Amino acid sequence: MLGINNIERVKPGGLELVDRLVGVQRVTKVTKGGRAFGFSAIVVVGDEKGVVGFGLGKSKEVASAISKAVEDAKKNLVRVPILNGSLPHEQSAKYGGADVFIRPASHGTGLIAGGAVRAVLESAGVKDVLSKSKGSSNPHNVVKATVKALLNLRSAETIAQQRGVSLSKVFKG
Repeated sequence: MLGINNIERVKPGGLELVDRLVGVQRVTKVTKGGRAFGFSAIVVVGDEKGVVGFGLGKSKEVASAISKAVEDAKKNLVRVPILNGSLPHEQSAKYGGADVFIRPASHGTGLIAGGAVRAVLESAGVKDVLSKSKGSSNPHNVVKATVKALLNLRSAETIAQQRGVSLSKVFKG
C-alpha cells in the first residue's frame, strides 16, 4: 500500500468502524448522445483506536458511489502507532502534488488540521496533532499522503525490536 512494505494490515471483522466522507466529485463523460454524468467518492474509515483505511467508489448515483467507497476502505485497513492520543514523532509525506506534514502536540492542543487530513487523523483516533498540507489540495492525493505519513511512523517498541535492543537502550542512545 502506497509503496510501504512493513505495514500491519487489519481485518474489519469485530471492529466498530466509523466512516467519514472526504469528497464527492461529479465526473462527466461526453458521448455521441450527449453527456453521461457519474460520481466519484472518497471515504476514510477507522475505529478511532489506531486503525484507518481509505477507499474510492465510482457510480452513476452518489449513494452507491459512497457505499462502494466504504466497502473499498474496509479492504484497506491498516494499524498506525498512536502514543497518548498523539503521534510518536513528526513525519512528512508526499503523494502526487500533495505534501502533508504532521507533528505531535501536547495534551489539550486538539486536532489542528484541515479538510482531508482532519478526516484521516480523526478516523485513526489522533486527538492532539499539528499539521500542514502544502501543494495540491486534491482530496484524493491529500488522503493518500496523510495515510503514507501515518504508515511511516514507528513506535519506540518497533524501533527497539528492529534494532534488537531493549526499550531503555533506544532512549539512552
